[in-house]
Amino acid sequence: MSQFLPSPARLTRRAEFLRVAAKGRKVATHGLVLQALPHAVPGPARIGFTVTKKVGNAVIRNRTRRRLKEAARLELAEHPVSGVDLVLIGRDATRGRDFLDLRDDFRRALRKAGVERPLAVADALA
Repeated sequence: MSQFLPSPARLTRRAEFLRVAAKGRKVATHGLVLQALPHAVPGPARIGFTVTKKVGNAVIRNRTRRRLKEAARLELAEHPVSGVDLVLIGRDATRGRDFLDLRDDFRRALRKAGVERPLAVADALA
């Protein structure tokens, strides 16, 4: 499936995660927590994923992270955003949440955080 849709650019370093957490906007939904921080570099959104040990053992955390990755990949492929760093934090409810509800949580969190689609894409879809 991933060969059909591109994966978004990733945040990988701890310092990047900490910068988004410290300066970014935080939005909690039932299935996830989103942290968003605009950046000056034009280009596609960069995204990072994290799940704490409170959620469960390594197998459960990885399954939760994979669900977040897939929801974000599908949503950003349909509605790309740019100029922002995003961090998705998995919650205990993430793994048991219906996948369509999880995608809806991600969409709602983006909207609440003020992350909008680029104007050109929004105009093309209207």
